[in-house]
Amino acid sequence: MSGDRARRRGLTRRDFLVAGGGATAGLILASCGSGPEGNPAVSGSTSGGTGAKYEGPNVSLAFWNGFTGGDGPFMKDLVTQFNSETDNIEVKMSVQEWADYYVKVPQAVASGSGPDVGIMHINQLATNAARTVILPLDDVAQTLELQEDDFAPIVWNGGTYNGQRYGIPLDTHPLGFYYNKKLMEQGGLDPESPPATGDDYLAALEDLKSKGIEGHWVSPFLFLGGLQWQSLLWQNGGELYNSEGTAATFNSEQGVAAMTWLVDLVKNGYSPANVGQDADTIAFQNDKNAFNWNGIWMINAFKEIKSLDWGVTQIPQIGSEKAAWASSHNFVIMNKEGQDPNKIDASKVFIKWVIDHSVDWAKAGQVPADNSVRTSQEFTALEEQSAFAEQLPYVHFPPPIPGIGDIDVILETAVSEAVLLKKEPADALNDAASTADETLQENAEKYGTG
Repeated sequence: MSGDRARRRGLTRRDFLVAGGGATAGLILASCGSGPEGNPAVSGSTSGGTGAKYEGPNVSLAFWNGFTGGDGPFMKDLVTQFNSETDNIEVKMSVQEWADYYVKVPQAVASGSGPDVGIMHINQLATNAARTVILPLDDVAQTLELQEDDFAPIVWNGGTYNGQRYGIPLDTHPLGFYYNKKLMEQGGLDPESPPATGDDYLAALEDLKSKGIEGHWVSPFLFLGGLQWQSLLWQNGGELYNSEGTAATFNSEQGVAAMTWLVDLVKNGYSPANVGQDADTIAFQNDKNAFNWNGIWMINAFKEIKSLDWGVTQIPQIGSEKAAWASSHNFVIMNKEGQDPNKIDASKVFIKWVIDHSVDWAKAGQVPADNSVRTSQEFTALEEQSAFAEQLPYVHFPPPIPGIGDIDVILETAVSEAVLLKKEPADALNDAASTADETLQENAEKYGTG
């Protein structure tokens, strides 16, 4: 992957693994801050605002995030606009790679420095909540008059852990189905009618194969092959873990069926046998791969390639029900010892303002979490983002279990072994589940949840 494409993409495999916690296992272990008790974000602050307006003294907010890719300028513009419209709050945005961000934030909070407000992926909330890096935000949500009816239920509920809210959702970024219209035409398919069912999908791949086109390149990496497999697992009615989060269940009949479907794409010649990292996406944009299940973050990247004739829609329903992998960016407030109550009040105002203006964030390649923004005429005019938004009723997030991202590396091994035909799908998943169970037990002891 070229450096230019990495910048446009905004989410690398390393970023993805770190967002899940896999690359930072053991780095967010020291308890940070002094706990939520007595903190004005929890107990209710009356220092300078109600969430809609801040009337306290001038404050400067440190706002950290990992928007180093094509999404960064969009957030920068929002911060600039907020600062221009707000007299007594100045937001200073610091951007770093997600991999570095998730290491630095706990360390900075523990020392009483670092950000006042930040962004975290949905699968980081439980880990950072368990280690008191971030504050419970139930009172903040109440102050901002935010409730479940304002959001898609899964997005709203995804911001909670252990009965408390720790994240205020900004967006959702699901997996979608990109299709190369030029290759579809070459394969005798209607480029304006992408396949939507399992039977139609395999028939389309067979038509493409008859014209010498490998239609769906299967990545042996978690990003993106593993995200496709997880989507298929859920489509088959399976789950990654049991309801208590104490045991892996991804090696179920449903999980094996999902992995077998992907492996059969390789065995039947619809995909090359050994797809390199990001090679599936590069092949798509170079008119060599007709179908690419990828994230919403690719919209602007593909738009920059003027020669590429493409469309995007919902992931085909291969299994018995609709489902798609997704993640979400949430606002968090840090649990810094001695935090200024005025900064917490100012953070509320900033969070609410960005959510209210999140149609501009949607242009970065995101689905706004707020229903009123998502149903606005300005958002519905964003054709590609609106296509992704149609999946919200059936997207799936990882469960809110501290340290759950540690399992991502284990899952990647299973996907790689199966897709590269080194192990049968059942064997690869059974071996991974055994290792995952050990990790889940270790994490339960580490985070005090067992």
